[in-house]
Formats: sequence, C-alpha cells, structure tokens
Amino acid sequence: MRVSRRGLMASLGLVGLGACAPLAVQAPLTPPEDFPGARIDGDVLIMDDGARLPFRVWRGAAEPWGVILGLHGMNDHAMSFHRAGPAWAAMGIETWAYDQRGFGGAPGRGVWAGEARMVQDLRVAASLIRAARPNAILGVAGESMGGAVAISAFASAQPPEAHRAILLAPAVWGWSSQPALYRSALWAAARVAGAFAAEPPDFAVRDIRPTDNIPELRRMSRDPKMIRATRFDTLSGLVDLMESASRDLGRLRVPTLLAYGARDDIIEKRPMALALRRAGDPPSLRTAWYSDGYHILNRDLQAHSVFADAAAFLRDPDAALPSGTGPIPDDLGSR
Repeated sequence: MRVSRRGLMASLGLVGLGACAPLAVQAPLTPPEDFPGARIDGDVLIMDDGARLPFRVWRGAAEPWGVILGLHGMNDHAMSFHRAGPAWAAMGIETWAYDQRGFGGAPGRGVWAGEARMVQDLRVAASLIRAARPNAILGVAGESMGGAVAISAFASAQPPEAHRAILLAPAVWGWSSQPALYRSALWAAARVAGAFAAEPPDFAVRDIRPTDNIPELRRMSRDPKMIRATRFDTLSGLVDLMESASRDLGRLRVPTLLAYGARDDIIEKRPMALALRRAGDPPSLRTAWYSDGYHILNRDLQAHSVFADAAAFLRDPDAALPSGTGPIPDDLGSR
C-alpha cells in the first residue's frame, strides 16, 4: 500500500469544498454475444465480463502440492510477489498473481473498480486456477489492499474456491478507525474533486517506511507500472473496502493466517487491534507477529520467515510455524 495517512491528509489539503458529485467507479464491461466465458488465455485471466487481467506464474515442481494466488496491494501490481514466487517454488508451491482491476496493466488504470467487482474477480481467478491445478491445496495470499479483498471475499456468502487465506498486513484502516477530520476531509474531496489525482509530497512521507529492504524501495520507485498519484474517489473506495475488512475479519470461511509486523506504520496498531477485537476469537483465524516486520512483509529483509510460515500454514493450518513467532499481542492497541 503506497498511501499513508500523513500523505493522505497532505493531499487533501489541496482540495476546497463545493457541491457534491457521485463517486466514479469503473463501468461494468459487456462481453460480446459469442463470449465463451472466463478462461486462462496466454498471460491473462479473462474474467466473467470479458476483462483481461495480466498475471504472472512462478513455477517449481511439475505437479505442485500447493498453489498460492497472490493479491497485490494499493497502486501495485502482480510483481509484488517477485520475491515470494521463487521462494515458494523452491518449496513445491506454485504462485499465481494477477493485476487487480484498476492497477498495473488491468483495465481502468487508476479508477476504482468497486469492492464487489474486485471480490468477483478473485472468485473467478480462484476457480480458473483450481481447474488448472485440481490436486493442489490452493491458498489466497493478500498483501495490504489485497488482504482486504480476500477478507471481503471469504466472508461473503459465495467465498472463492480455495482452501486457505493468508493475510499479509491486511488493510483494515476503515472509516470507523479514522479521526473525524480524516473522514470528513476525504468524504468531501472524493465528491468535490474525485478525479483529481494527488501524489503525497515528500515532507508528508519521508518518515514512512513500508519496508527495511532499501533495494526493493528503489525498484518500486523506478517501476513504471506503479501508480504514483491516487484519485480521491479511489481513496474513498479503498477506505470503504478497508471498513468492510475491519468488520468482516471474524467471518472468514476458511482457515486464515494473519501476519503483521511490529514496525508497520502504514496499517498502524490501533486499526489492526480494532479489527482483531471485532473478529473475536474464531477458530479459523490464526495470527503471526513479526517483531522485525514492516508493512510489505513479503519483501522485507526477513521475508524468508514469512515465506516459510505461509508454506507451513498452507500445508497444515494447525502446524507450528517454522519461524517460531507467536500470535499478535493482546495489548496491540496500546503499544
């Protein structure tokens, strides 16, 4: 996730108040009459409405025992799993990751697709991959925004056809965990100047560290597929999604591992503590606390621990995690 609360407020300061307008969401596609349906076509996943979502695959064994479907974070794309994919391949796990609608090379770049559509895309992608790898254990690994999409999908009445959910610092900083000033400013900006795309100024983000992996940060800064400036209506849609994720965390219908880093200053401790408190203690939810972890856990310097723990959980949700890490502390919100 590339949008911090400091950057958000600095960007909102550019916008004045005025008459309200509806938020823009990508218009649904209408497939042709002879549309053959959702399918894998070369290096794209074709969705049930005909949208073409580029994807990447990291293959290992000819017949992998496990498959992970990766969902990237805000303003990112499928290559966010470029470190995880090869690591999991060496463990016998195949990794698929696609550009979510509105990001990377997917349709509607920069424009919010809507929670319902993003969830449906995950359902379709999981179904296609299950058909391609019917004998493998299928897990969905969502990073930040991707984790929020996974929560919404697995808490729905029609969860994806997958066996596990792995949430990597899921985005749960919803409306109810934001100060009133943040809520009102974004609400107004999204309706007054929704199509305006703002990039947080340097002074607003210089103290934000999404990871301790400096070469990775440099790679991301040069990546032309990354989105730098975010529309206000897209930010509003993201916060809607994060609110759903915060409220639905305890309703997931598959064994779920939630991984969180003690040094995460993107999704901070109080919103995460609120989501966990709302979730209660469902038997399907397990947490993992990485004392040296930042926000983009699968690209941190200690990412190998996350890779190994995710692989162990995929094989057996009740197994000990190889890293030996414990659960998220009960007093998270006061830290």
